[in-house]
Amino acid sequence: MIVSASYRTDIPAFYAAWFLRRLAAGACRVANPYGGAGYTVSLRPADVDGFVLWTRNLRPLLSGLDAVRQVAPFVVQFTVTGYPRALESSVIAADEAVAQLREVRRRFGPRVAVWRYDPIVFTNELDGAAHRARFAELARALAGTVDEVVLSVVHPYKKTRRNLDRATAHHRVAWRDPPAEEKRELLGDLALLARDHGMTPTLCSQPELAAPELGEARCIDATRLADVGQRPVAARENGNRPGCRCALSRDIGAYDTCPHGCVYCYAVSDRDRAAANFRRHDPAAEMLRL
Repeated sequence: MIVSASYRTDIPAFYAAWFLRRLAAGACRVANPYGGAGYTVSLRPADVDGFVLWTRNLRPLLSGLDAVRQVAPFVVQFTVTGYPRALESSVIAADEAVAQLREVRRRFGPRVAVWRYDPIVFTNELDGAAHRARFAELARALAGTVDEVVLSVVHPYKKTRRNLDRATAHHRVAWRDPPAEEKRELLGDLALLARDHGMTPTLCSQPELAAPELGEARCIDATRLADVGQRPVAARENGNRPGCRCALSRDIGAYDTCPHGCVYCYAVSDRDRAAANFRRHDPAAEMLRL
């Protein structure tokens, strides 16, 4: 079993102490996000093939990564965008994120971390030219540190649209959803920049924007975990939306618990609710969200 920690929230940034306690205990409880009873996920070495850690700030968990590795190999899906504060108010600076990724590369090797430049958001400040310049700067900084960058364009779900509209009202950030051809053109240019810096560019779950320059992302990547751990990882493909090539996993996070304040986030319907849930969190509890 592959354990995802977590595409529903940033466990390394905000819940590292809880995660390490649950590893020591050998299990955690997870609330069913669709209602119904919660369930237990084993975290014992005999039951876990690997961990996928999703984060924008690995610093709180960096000192505990050796303990994670004692249970099972891990890979890190690390988002670095460097967007304006109006879009991501509490995210660490890009240079700190780059420093963390370099530390992961030094300690654990070149296959452990994957850079995510996603989702791509189009605003009056972030047009195609701004994204190309921002991406090129980050790619130069991360050359030789990561071997893959995952790309996607923000999908305007109802809650995402509502939160972006609020940002427009409060910060005068006018966002837009451009036509598919404009998105494909930008993705193609970013893919070429990535290859120029020694990275494989992949596209996450947006087959309608596929281009020859882009591979298909496997964010829950059994092959990468097998490479890192030097042992087979048997996990069938189990994508949860069109174009998703992720391997089967169990996610141990909870929606509406990440206080990063990214207005485009699909996992947070209301920032105040997420902040309140974070304040109520008990690191000693079996379940992340009470």
